[in-house]
Amino acid sequence: MTHAQIMRALSGLLLGLFASILSSTVVTNALPRIIGDLGGGQSAYTWVVTSSLLAVTASTPLWGKLADQFSKKVLVQSALSVYALGSLVAGVAQNPGTLIAARVIQGVGGGGLAALSQVVLAAMISPRERGRYSGYLGATFAVATVGGPLLGGVITDTSWLGWRWCLFVGIPFAVVALVVLQRTLNLPVTRRAVKVDWAGAFFVTAAACLLLIWITFAGDRYAWLSWQTYVSVGGTLALTLVFLYVETRASEPIIPLRLFRNRTIALASVASLFTGTALYVGAIYFSQYFQLARGDSPTKSGLMTIPFILGLFVASLVSGRIITRTGRWKVWLLAGGILLTAGLGLLSMLRYDTSYGYVAACMTLIGLGVGMTLQNLVLCTQNQVAPDDLGTASSTITFFRSLGGAVGVSVLGSLLTERIGRYTRETVAQLGPQDRAAAAKTSGGGLPDLGALPAQVRTWLESAYGHGIGDIFLYVTPVALLSLLMTLFIKEVPLRTRSGLGRAAGGHDR
Repeated sequence: MTHAQIMRALSGLLLGLFASILSSTVVTNALPRIIGDLGGGQSAYTWVVTSSLLAVTASTPLWGKLADQFSKKVLVQSALSVYALGSLVAGVAQNPGTLIAARVIQGVGGGGLAALSQVVLAAMISPRERGRYSGYLGATFAVATVGGPLLGGVITDTSWLGWRWCLFVGIPFAVVALVVLQRTLNLPVTRRAVKVDWAGAFFVTAAACLLLIWITFAGDRYAWLSWQTYVSVGGTLALTLVFLYVETRASEPIIPLRLFRNRTIALASVASLFTGTALYVGAIYFSQYFQLARGDSPTKSGLMTIPFILGLFVASLVSGRIITRTGRWKVWLLAGGILLTAGLGLLSMLRYDTSYGYVAACMTLIGLGVGMTLQNLVLCTQNQVAPDDLGTASSTITFFRSLGGAVGVSVLGSLLTERIGRYTRETVAQLGPQDRAAAAKTSGGGLPDLGALPAQVRTWLESAYGHGIGDIFLYVTPVALLSLLMTLFIKEVPLRTRSGLGRAAGGHDR
């Protein structure tokens, strides 16, 4: 296929991926307003994010397995339809519970788009050439990520629109993507008997759900060391062991354990787990920092995150093109890990009055690190597997990345609640009697409306949020360092010169 033919085939896929990512990012700056209007608190804020990530995590391996057995085009269109349905339900939600359920539906569709975009790319393009086109995926991710918060902020701040349109805005993109895909994406279909590992899908989902429920409520509704903790952790371990047993018996396991005998795949999976934590924590807490620690509007908050997205955009495109030209990819993984760890570590000193120049420089480092890391972890994995395992292997990496994000956001969301509570209790004595009375009204569990608070109380609360979010970046820095250590031990293997479809049809690499 020529470059023009490939781009034509990818056009609808990239548009669908853009719609999926947009649904996640467009609400980022609107979430404080959304949760406040629906009567939720920090726990609801965390679960609106976590529920979508959990659905992506649980559904990604299933989509990948189906891609090895069924029409990739039909699967992409199905994922888009599920995503559009979830967006519609989310837009009409009247309470946090309905919104969280709708985000689960969105996540199932988004999981399909995240996995299938990598699968289709691998089917059409050789690993040696794939770096260039992976850069386009990264650029799409960057544009949707920067455009989403800005668009969401403008929509939220526009009185005649309101935040509900943030949840509807992805539907037109999904509809257009469906039409374009029907006309442009035409891949050979190798039909195999579809044997869905429903038992594996159930047990991995159940284990992840129980883990996240425990993390969310521990330290809030019950103590970390309590009978609820013992039951939850024990249940999670038991469900995980059952899942592993089921996978050894399944004829078409949702996550084939044999893949992890390959050192590259095993290390890349663990690195993706840790990188996912760093990625999603950064993206989520930037918004809370600018709105709740600095008092910025949703629109301004979106503008403030541009350095993060520019770093991601530049790193994705540049690293992809250079990898295609040179065939060398490991150096980009190592450089990305170093930049990501450095950026997160520097943000641990974050406070409500930290200069924006410092924050912008740190966000740029994080964006560069993520852009050099995410796509290349998938690339080195796809380079190691047979054509029949491309879908499963690609979705496995996406699975671990989403799992790391879901667990990380849940754990750190609980820690943020604890840290903010601690800092407010330690400093409330600095307020006068009248201000302390106003401050007491902010402890009801909901997200505060900073504009309605007296100046001294507002500064007191912004200080607590700034310090607490700085602590979150401190906690996630060792996680990024662990990802870097995993990539150190990945062996650089020359990239293949034939696509997945080409290898399936026979022939040898050049």
